Amino acid sequence: MNKKSKIIILRGNSGSGKTTAAKSLQNKFGRGTLLISQDVIRREMLWVKDGIGTKALSLLLELVKYGKENCDIVILEGILNANWYRELFEQIKIEFDLRIYAYYYEIPFEETLIRHQTKSNCHEFGEDEMKLWWNEKDYIGIIPEKIITTDISLDRTVDIIFQDVMNN
Repeated sequence: MNKKSKIIILRGNSGSGKTTAAKSLQNKFGRGTLLISQDVIRREMLWVKDGIGTKALSLLLELVKYGKENCDIVILEGILNANWYRELFEQIKIEFDLRIYAYYYEIPFEETLIRHQTKSNCHEFGEDEMKLWWNEKDYIGIIPEKIITTDISLDRTVDIIFQDVMNN
């Protein structure tokens, strides 16, 4: 068992900036950093819908456990609805204990629309779908999350998270 392995959780609504920050963090931490993207697992690898009982849950659980055993840093990012993924968060609490660094993007809907336009997949869905998925202040509850707001730049976000992880 890798006792020193740490997990970073980045959550928030679509278009918040989670994936961009996660990729920057993986770069900054370097080798031995596993990036688990909910969208890649759910939409690309499995091609399943999100919701209660999604088939993505069991694979996400397995990847988190793999990361704990084999990597120094695990980064889990996605919308990861707090209710639908509660089992995942409960297991993370057991597996990582005090080595969890969780962040929630609290970004206004209008800003997520602007950010969405800069993404390579912006043509795949738009405002209507993003409104349907919108889930305001969807905090995990069982794991404390630090809030990331619009006024915190990408570089600053990455620096804050990097320092949090490296100083604990």
